[in-house]
Amino acid sequence: MCRSIKRLREGAEPAPPDEIEAAARQFVRKISGFSKPAAHNMDVFESAVADIAASSQRLLEGLEVRGARR
Repeated sequence: MCRSIKRLREGAEPAPPDEIEAAARQFVRKISGFSKPAAHNMDVFESAVADIAASSQRLLEGLEVRGARR
């Protein structure tokens, strides 16, 4: 579905917050069908971006990458 979203986990290097937010925004755009939501949809759109970014951050922080150097 979202083939153009950049992979955020590259080994043990953490993804920068701006890249996580950009991927979340792209995902919300894709599933909502709006590249730029109307003013009356902006709050729910931005809330979804924040929720997905936060979930993605937790996922990336919780993953154990075996064999990765720290």
